[in-house]
Amino acid sequence: MRKHSRVAEWMSKPPIVVAPTISLAQAQQIMQQHNIRRLPVVQDNQLVGIITWGDLREAQPSNATILSMYEWRALLDRVTIAGCMTRNPVTTTPDALVIDAARDMYLRKISGLPVVDGERVVGMITESDLFRLLIEEEIQVEEGTRAQKTRMASL
Repeated sequence: MRKHSRVAEWMSKPPIVVAPTISLAQAQQIMQQHNIRRLPVVQDNQLVGIITWGDLREAQPSNATILSMYEWRALLDRVTIAGCMTRNPVTTTPDALVIDAARDMYLRKISGLPVVDGERVVGMITESDLFRLLIEEEIQVEEGTRAQKTRMASL
């Protein structure tokens, strides 16, 4: 990993944010629509929490429920994410080093961090972004090795 890469270079942007008043069903729909697994929760332009796909899974009724599928779906439409989001999530900043964000994620066992500039959410840095960084670096190394071999062969 490039030692001096900044979060701003690799974060996903613009962020898709939601209000704490949306329903669990709406959050699930947004995640599916955008193929993402976490949503920063913003109220009055301030980050107040984060809701993840895992949070939504945990909020669903167990298989042993006596609710019908119709009742279960109606419940998901009425319950808001405020009750199951993680409040005051760990964040990072756009100018933070990617290695520091990766270390925070690893040590805290979390898969993504909202990127906050002042009080405004400006992006998300996730495991997928870190994988993209690793892959791009490996491609650059391979291309550099091939170019070097070509130069050596022409000597």
